[in-house]
Amino acid sequence: MFADISGSTQLFEMLGDAEARALVADTLELLTNVAKRQDGTLIKTIGDEIMCTFPQADNAARAAIKMQEAMQNKNRIREEGPDIRVRIGLHFGDILLEAGDVFGDAVNVAARMVAQAKGEQIITTQSTIDLLEEDVRENTRWTDRAAIKGKKEDIEIHEIIWQKEDVTQMMIPNMVQNVHKVPKVALHLKYGGRVLTVNHNRPGLVLGRGAACDLPVNERLASRQHVRIELRRDKFFIIDQSTNGTHVKLDNAAAAFLRREEMAITANGQISLGKSFAEGPAEIVEFRLMEPA
Repeated sequence: MFADISGSTQLFEMLGDAEARALVADTLELLTNVAKRQDGTLIKTIGDEIMCTFPQADNAARAAIKMQEAMQNKNRIREEGPDIRVRIGLHFGDILLEAGDVFGDAVNVAARMVAQAKGEQIITTQSTIDLLEEDVRENTRWTDRAAIKGKKEDIEIHEIIWQKEDVTQMMIPNMVQNVHKVPKVALHLKYGGRVLTVNHNRPGLVLGRGAACDLPVNERLASRQHVRIELRRDKFFIIDQSTNGTHVKLDNAAAAFLRREEMAITANGQISLGKSFAEGPAEIVEFRLMEPA
């Protein structure tokens, strides 16, 4: 499971570094304590996000629900300041434990789930839903399909409903099959003489300092796996997963800064890993959006 504070960058802008950092630390401690009460183990804290493991899928799902309920109560009793919203993604499967960290396919899928989630959402996979006890499973709904790197077929994505009044009905999968068309969208990324394309044949790639990335970038401030570019339902997104953040500039728009956040790519532009455009970065990744005719 990954539990991430949504919109933490805005918190730092609104509250200042000291107050925001204290609020983030307090929130992560609350989430960790909830996880432990459901037999969870804290693997690590990554900025404004925690990563946990659980012995069973049901433990993880119930922990996620309790986390959202705890955050709702915390926001109610706060006298002032913005509400803190958490997004949670989880997937149950085999993992590798090495030196106190975990690796493997299940970890990658769980990270993909939290990237799909919005604030106050719990997102998981069909295979995880199938393992839940009936009282939890009956309060879930299908939301989408998504491509996962390394998997041949898209996976079914579900939301776990923790707010009982939320009874919004979603289209069932076979209805979506009838209406979902696949336009020929593409995003071309250019760096260091290389051009890579994200499209329905290759729905995602990773940029970063590590040689194993799809597009390695020679920037000392970049993390090894700094940022992901993904195609979701015919739209492109950039998802920061770094320490120093990602700077994005769309044509005819002011530069945006992402740290553990994501944004939609709606125009051509540039990406700088870890270094602002005002600093004159030498390592720039250019991208060009190709929309269907």
